[in-house]
Amino acid sequence: MKFRPCIDIHNGQVKQIVGGSLKDQGDQAAENFVSEQDAAFYAGLYKKAGLKGGHVILLNGKDSPYYEATREQAVLALSGYPGGLQIGGGICPENAAEYLNAGASHVIVTSYVFKNGVISWENLTKIRDVVGKERLVLDLSCRKRDGEYYIVTDRWQRFTEEIVTLELMEKLGSYCDEFLVHAVDVEGKAHGVEKDLAELLGQYTEHPVTYAGGVGSMEDIEVLREAGKGRLDVTVGSALDIFGGSIPFEVLAAMH
Repeated sequence: MKFRPCIDIHNGQVKQIVGGSLKDQGDQAAENFVSEQDAAFYAGLYKKAGLKGGHVILLNGKDSPYYEATREQAVLALSGYPGGLQIGGGICPENAAEYLNAGASHVIVTSYVFKNGVISWENLTKIRDVVGKERLVLDLSCRKRDGEYYIVTDRWQRFTEEIVTLELMEKLGSYCDEFLVHAVDVEGKAHGVEKDLAELLGQYTEHPVTYAGGVGSMEDIEVLREAGKGRLDVTVGSALDIFGGSIPFEVLAAMH
């Protein structure tokens, strides 16, 4: 298990939000932490600690008046740590090269691939061909409904018909290098992880999988380690001291 850091950008600022609270209308979100530092500061912190494979997420849609400011912050982070960070949020074949050229090691894709509630194999093939399998991360962020974990898109607001299963991950794995999975129902709450989801993800062995959502303590990380059979990498946001929480960044940085 490795620690994967994050830089979430909303309305042009580095923030930690409650994932399920995000709304495009009015660019609203329940905020846990709003940083006085810019995204480049956190990129520098992760670079100094030697942490690779963290993700930068743009939390504004392209129609938002804040989108350009958010994008500028993202590019600042990437250029501050070339090859050290992945980027997600509105990625498509038309803009992927821009972020890779700015320094991203990988692009992270959800909404472009999970179109109109189902997987667009055409779009998946297109983005893979543009960026290369080795630079593509598929985001299977999900919310629980009727006992199943459904993939959600459009900044976690829209349910698809696709359920996270081992079979689906094995099928999608031939197109990508890694998976990123936000447990959206607990994202930003720091009140415990989705153990059932971690157990499911821990069965997959083909590619790295990063779990994000609900970590509030070192005990939660141990739960995740056990449930995921040590195979899952972990992202911690709101609970980190650099984002106003209580878990020391240095402790997790030592996990790599």
